[in-house]
Amino acid sequence: MNITSVLLSLVFILNFIFAIIVIFQERRDIGSTWAWLLVLFFIPVLGFIMYLLLGQNLSRNRLFQWEDFEKVGLEERLETQLTKLRSDRFQFKNHATRDSRDLIYMHLMNNQAILTEDNSIDLFTDGEDKFNRLFEDIKAAKEFIHIQYYIIKRDKLGRRLVEALTEKAKEGVKVRVLYDELGSRKLTKGFFKEFRAAGGQVEVFFPSKFRFINLRMNYRNHRKLVIIDGKIGYVGGFNVGDEYLGLNSRFGYWRDTHLRIQGTAVYALQTRFILDWNQASRHYDVTYAPNLFPEVHGTDTIGIQIVTSGPDSEFEQIKNGYIKMIASAKRSVYIQTPYFIPDASLLDALRIACLSGVEVNIMIPNKPDHLFVYWATMSHIGEMLKLGANIYIYDNGFLHAKTIVVDEEISSVGTANIDVRSFRLNFEVNAFLYDEGFSQRLTDIFKEDIKVSQLLTLEEYQQRPKFIRFKESISRLLSPIL
Repeated sequence: MNITSVLLSLVFILNFIFAIIVIFQERRDIGSTWAWLLVLFFIPVLGFIMYLLLGQNLSRNRLFQWEDFEKVGLEERLETQLTKLRSDRFQFKNHATRDSRDLIYMHLMNNQAILTEDNSIDLFTDGEDKFNRLFEDIKAAKEFIHIQYYIIKRDKLGRRLVEALTEKAKEGVKVRVLYDELGSRKLTKGFFKEFRAAGGQVEVFFPSKFRFINLRMNYRNHRKLVIIDGKIGYVGGFNVGDEYLGLNSRFGYWRDTHLRIQGTAVYALQTRFILDWNQASRHYDVTYAPNLFPEVHGTDTIGIQIVTSGPDSEFEQIKNGYIKMIASAKRSVYIQTPYFIPDASLLDALRIACLSGVEVNIMIPNKPDHLFVYWATMSHIGEMLKLGANIYIYDNGFLHAKTIVVDEEISSVGTANIDVRSFRLNFEVNAFLYDEGFSQRLTDIFKEDIKVSQLLTLEEYQQRPKFIRFKESISRLLSPIL
């Protein structure tokens, strides 16, 4: 009994000390701090292990380095744009960019996100269309292909992609593939054997130092980027796997949103890939070369800022962009997201929009791919229903799109969901788009999706069983660390 008492006392003391560290040293968001305190005190030993695996704070680390950054010329353009915006001398090319001056300035200051206004975009909502076009671009590549996905699966589509990349490597094209270890955890080195033999390069983001043990597993590189010859860039929600073609019986049709960009915005996508690649390789082997940033001439005038965020940053750049967009809304907000777990600040922005008479429309899937996340989503949906928001449940398969459109003038498409994980824990990338025509296209797509969705009413929501309400409450409590 004495030994047991001593051990229990020791556990209690260690828990208390660890709680003090969490509160005073880590300087976390209050919500996540309380969530971790609950975990530590209710499951002492396991909670300690969970914190080591899931609770590290990366904001004090400089993870991404690239000594040749200034050679791209982005720093000079950054200072020029900031100076012109401050002095009100910036020559905007369309109404949407002019009206979004404050949002553009914020992204420049907080994320060094250069505004480019010479871009054209192909928009994809279907996996077959997106990957068919991607394979066409891969086949036509002359100099290099840079590919980064959170998930690459060992299935038919994954093999087809690696085979296509292997053929290009044999032709002498420089091909680099970067994937996240947790997202692509079923991949093995053998999957890329022929690709490597052909001269292709593969790197893994945050790999495990020990098998099955990864102290950074909670921080995932959720970005999806492809850059081909420095002239074509892809960014959006699709990963690589048969389910993204609608071939998984569990999810059915896969509804996503992805962009193919041509124009100067590709420079920013390329820069992001180089930073991520050099972090993963640790050799910093991608240095500046003119062919990585060739002269490009866009054929349209769509304004784009490529904004990135991650747990290594003090600020939540993409979330702040969402809040700024919603706060600027005068007429409407359209949101499509697989998960709706906003933190207090984003939820307040949506509340204020609803109370100000702005039409707020939110579309979520009718089925979960992560149960706790789904129940937490439904708990937040209830609040929006009470404020008069229109909530649509997508019934034509699984909705994975991550889009926001405000007043049918400005929009955002990328990899970040409306949840705490995307805002604070994942490495994400979004395109913020300033163009009435393109934003109208996204709005029209939302309205088409309404035809295969059901409108959830407050009365229907309030009739859900008590057991479901209990699961929602537990999930919401844990939402800061889901």
